[in-house]
Amino acid sequence: MFDYTLLLAVVAGIALLLLLILYFRLQAFLSLLIASIAVGLLAGMPPMDIILNIQKGMGSTLGFIAVVVGLGAMFGAILESSGGVQSLAGFILRKTGEKRASWALAATGFLVSIPVFFDVAFVILVPVVYALQKKTGRSLLFYGIPLLAGLAVTHAFIPPTPGPVAVADILGADLGMVIAAGFMAGIPATIVGGPLFASFIAKRIHIETPASFIEAEATPQKLPSPAMILGLLGLPLLLILMNTYLDSPLGAALPLSEGVKSWIKMLGHPFVALILANLLAWYLLGVKRGFSRQELLAITSSSLGPAGLIILITGAGGVFKQILTETGAGKMLAEVMTSYGLSAFFFAFLTAAAIRILQGSSTVAMITAAGMTAAFLEGAAFSDMHRALVVIAIASGASILSHVNDSGFWLVSRYFGLTERQTLRSWSVMTTLIALTGFGMVLLLSMIL
Repeated sequence: MFDYTLLLAVVAGIALLLLLILYFRLQAFLSLLIASIAVGLLAGMPPMDIILNIQKGMGSTLGFIAVVVGLGAMFGAILESSGGVQSLAGFILRKTGEKRASWALAATGFLVSIPVFFDVAFVILVPVVYALQKKTGRSLLFYGIPLLAGLAVTHAFIPPTPGPVAVADILGADLGMVIAAGFMAGIPATIVGGPLFASFIAKRIHIETPASFIEAEATPQKLPSPAMILGLLGLPLLLILMNTYLDSPLGAALPLSEGVKSWIKMLGHPFVALILANLLAWYLLGVKRGFSRQELLAITSSSLGPAGLIILITGAGGVFKQILTETGAGKMLAEVMTSYGLSAFFFAFLTAAAIRILQGSSTVAMITAAGMTAAFLEGAAFSDMHRALVVIAIASGASILSHVNDSGFWLVSRYFGLTERQTLRSWSVMTTLIALTGFGMVLLLSMIL
């Protein structure tokens, strides 16, 4: 029999969270903490138990997240400042040629957004889109949409970007499995939302490069080699995947001593993998290319500002999860959803999608949905891969229908010179295609893996 008091507590908590963010415009970090306290009180949890669980939820979440997000932000900042992003973009475009430039831009966005934040990567690469449009005369959307699709998919689907790292930690999913699932679901989502949709929408909305754009002069500084950038990007991913392989039945059968395996596992832990990537980037892209130690310190220090906000919001999401779990509200949600025949995948996707559409931020949607889904999964027998697929279901839901309450909507509108209606027809539809394709792949993979 359902405990409707707990159910009411969860509904009231979510309603309060949305009210604080949408109406009162409170920061998501503070709003999540207030909503967590409200759920605890409405569920009958003793006041001091709520405080203790806030500490427990925050501490257990940030112990992993703070390190990974901080290291990832510094790595991305060095890659960006060294010209590595432009080097990779130029290499891919040269290899594919102008005819396949839309596919090349999708691939560029997909790779670049692994270490670099979405908005930063977009601002760095948008001149490439402008230049191609001016050269070919095609609609700006023919090149812009594929780039945006690649950036958006990786930003939400593939660690070590903050969103999927945070969700994986809250759900207790293996990071290597999440990377694998993110690639399997993310590549089709990028293709559908990127080059395929771009070729359709570019015929219906013709946009020229904004008149305010001034073509930048070529920089005299020699860019780092694309091979070096690809190597630096691939190193942490390969090390983390190697760790996951060792933990699998196939890895357990390898003729290696436990001592050797423990050293390999340490190298493959996200902490060490990202530390190694940072040290190599610091030397190869920084010191070796003439950056002073002071300049590198300034670059990496400035990257921690945006990372700090994400870390705090993620910690508050961990608090929300902790309260839902301790009150038994998560288990109650699972019973309610199961009674309606709703699987964890649908619950994760729909919860993230609803919160995303209502308040705009994909990060807040991912973190809130992760807290609710973690409580939903409490005690459930999910394989490592299926748990990773739940992470991607949340990422898909949190990517859906970006519109006027999302900062990304206005970023794209401003840089592409689109009206609100044109942005809804292009960017908003693209994000919805990414979400639906990603979720469709989750359901498909859950049946065959």
